[in-house]
Parts: sequence; structure tokens; C-alpha cells
Amino acid sequence: MAFTDYDKYDALGLAELVKKKRVKPREVIEEAIRRAEAVNPRLNMLTHKAYEVALKAADDPKLPDGPLKGVPWLIKELATGWKGQPTTNACPYFKNVVAPYDNETVRRLKAAGMIPFAKTTSPEIGWAISTESSMYGITRSPWNLDRTPGGSSGGSGAAVAARVVPMAEGSDGGGSIRIPAANCGLVGLKPARGRISLAPALADFWYGGATFLGMTRTVRDTAALLDATHGHLPGEPYQIAAPARPYAQEVGANPGPLKIALVSESPAHGTKLDPEVKQAVLDAGKLMESLGHKVEPQPVPYDFWPLYKIYTNITATQTAAWFDGAPAYVGREASWEDMAPLYWTMIYKGRSFSGKEHSNHVEIMRQMSRALLTKMAAYDAWLMPTVPMLPRTHGYYDMSLHVDEYDDTRMGPDCCFTAPFNATGSPAISVPMSWSKDNLPIGVQFVGRDCDEATLIRIAAQIEKARPWIDKRPPVCS
Repeated sequence: MAFTDYDKYDALGLAELVKKKRVKPREVIEEAIRRAEAVNPRLNMLTHKAYEVALKAADDPKLPDGPLKGVPWLIKELATGWKGQPTTNACPYFKNVVAPYDNETVRRLKAAGMIPFAKTTSPEIGWAISTESSMYGITRSPWNLDRTPGGSSGGSGAAVAARVVPMAEGSDGGGSIRIPAANCGLVGLKPARGRISLAPALADFWYGGATFLGMTRTVRDTAALLDATHGHLPGEPYQIAAPARPYAQEVGANPGPLKIALVSESPAHGTKLDPEVKQAVLDAGKLMESLGHKVEPQPVPYDFWPLYKIYTNITATQTAAWFDGAPAYVGREASWEDMAPLYWTMIYKGRSFSGKEHSNHVEIMRQMSRALLTKMAAYDAWLMPTVPMLPRTHGYYDMSLHVDEYDDTRMGPDCCFTAPFNATGSPAISVPMSWSKDNLPIGVQFVGRDCDEATLIRIAAQIEKARPWIDKRPPVCS
């Protein structure tokens, strides 16, 4: 029998039902599976199903009695290890790789009582803000099947928006949590550099530019997810102070009157700011003023292209290093047939830099970031678009292109508000602000001070209370 009220609850709501024994964990997981099977043929959001594993965990009397007990979870098919399950990175070269361990984030979420039951689609190796790959095909938005849900965490975003799960994993190296959140009408927080452990597979990912968390339908779920996963391990390269109190306590807390900078112009040639996106940012500014904050229009605080090109030089070098080390666990060298031209050209580009050049790239990026954050420190937060345009149609992010052409004409112009804060390591959150005339979600982004996710959660909770979005449902749910 269907758990008919399932999608009325966020993750904490489902956990409360389990705690009060009003539903069993198995009932919750069965409903999540039922919903996944109902919408996946239209959305194509899953790569691998582990339903029996999840049902066994749900029935286990030793299921941890944590704050998210019984809540279903989806793991993105990119980088995250889930013991015994495929880790293909949506790339044919890795099609036979099986994770030998759980990543630290997966371990912590299982300890909180969550139950993973499937993996979600990503684009090949993740360098796209749509979700399309030769292995798994096109993932579609539940708001409009002709549009992308975003990327690279598009499968997770589509699943949460379609009410399959209340939250799902995302990772963000150029906007890959925040952009699907914006495209799907969700909350998406990119934590600060060093907030989330990448153990055991990685100690560092693009010098802290890439990190993990997820997308949710409510701010309190985002806070709960961060509470369950944050914290470094001994010896990790970025060790930042723990929060003064649980992030859950920031939801509904008064942030006091904040000084907020508002950016409403695009920093990148190649993509103009869509008028509906610009209006959403201006509306968010007016809302913040009505809530007692001081909002000041400001120009874009960074020179986008120099920062982006340095950052992508670094990502290319580390991608090359990753592929050079991959035969140790794949069992053979990669060939041209194993991946899209974008990645071969990225690998060749990364190999072209000497160690000295790579070291200089890192130093330049850090100096640029320091100058940028010094400028931004005059404000408590910066308000700007998450993406400059509405969700694009499928095929726009063409992985047959050379990496430089792709970055200059596709990826770069479209992640001009997100990637800079991967380079700086700043926390940033996208929240739903409005819907376009064609009923497509529009998110706005708040960028916080160093390591200050707490203020972003307070701001997001204020917006959620003033302009609630929880009842907005995509057509695929009707």
C-alpha cells in the first residue's frame, strides 16, 4: 500500500514519523522506490538501483537511531564511494569499477540513520552544468522535459524536485549543487572549503574548490544534512573551526540587520543576464530590505575570466593526474574510445603544464581569491543570480568540443556566478525565489563570509518563511 502522505514531509518530518513509530523504515523506503520507478522512465535520473540492499537495511533492527533514521538517500554517480556499488563517474573507462569502501560522508549519513537505495545520474566526469552522458543518456527536468535540471548533480536535483526523496547528494566544483538547485526549485548549499571530509579517497579536490553536500526542499533539511556530515579528520589539508552550535539552531534564528551587496549584471561575455533572472535578484533585494537588512547595489566584485582560466588550468592538471593514476584500479590505460573529446583534450592540457607552472597557477588563484574576499568582506553577504539564464535545452553543453572552446563558450559564461566561489572556497547557497512565465524555477544565490554557513542558513530560512516554496510542484508530479 502506498504511503500516500509521503511527499508532504521533508527529511526531518519523515524521521519524526519513524521515531514516533507511525511508519516503519521499510514503508518509507518502499514508497521512495515506488516513486522512483514511477518517474524515472520520464526523467532518467537513476544509474544504478540497490533496492534490496536498502530494504535489508530498513529491516535491520540495528539501523542506527540517528536524527535522520529511515530517511531515503540517493548517492550521486560521481566520486562518492558506496561500498559494493558501481562508481562509474558516468564514464565508460570506469564502467567496471566497484567501490571497496564507503566515503566518510556516506558513513556519517548511515550513522545518522539514512538509507541509500540508488545512485543518480551525472554528466561524464562532472564538468557540465547539464546532466547528459554517453553511458546514461539525458536526464530531464521535472519542470519541463525539454530542459536540463542542471548539473553535474542533475539526477539528484530531478529526484528531489519530483518528490522521490526529500534530499539527495550533490557535489560542487563549479556550481554543481547550486545550479541544479536553481533549475529545480530547491535549496542547495555549497559548504566552505574544508567543512566536509573527502576521506578516504581524497584529501584534496581541486585545492578545496570541490566539495560535497546535497539538495533539499527545506532549509531545515539542509541544516540537518550539514550537521550530519561536517567535520574534518586528523591530517586533512583544510581544518576549519567547528560551528559554535548545530546548524539546525540557525534555522529561524534572527540574523540581525545585515549589510548585503546586490549584483544584477553578468560578469562574463557570452551570456547576458536573462531579464526574468535579473528581476528575481531585484525582488530578492527588495525582500531582504523588507526584512530589515540594508541592501546596496554593487558591481561584480571579481574579474571573471582571469580567475576562471586559472581555476580551469588547475582542474585540468588534476584531471590529468587522476587519469594517470587510474590504471592502478581500472586495470588498464584509458583510450580515446573511453571518454568524450572534452576530457581527452582536458587531459592533454593538464599534462602540458610543468610542475612549476602548476604551482604558480595555485599561487595566483590563491592571491586572486584573497584580493576578492578582502573586497567582499565589506558586506555580511552578497546576493546575485545563481545562473545568468533559465535552464537550457538539452545538448547545449557539447562534450565533443575541445576543452578550451567548451570552457570559453559553454561552461564559463554559464557558471560565471558560481565557479568563482569554488576557487575562493566561500560558502554559498541557492534558494528558490520565483518561477518564470513558462513555469521554470529561478534561484538566487547568497555568498557568505569565510566559513560562515550559519548566516547563510539564517538568511535562507528568512526567505523561506517570507516566500514559501514548499507547495510548488513540477508537472511530473501531477
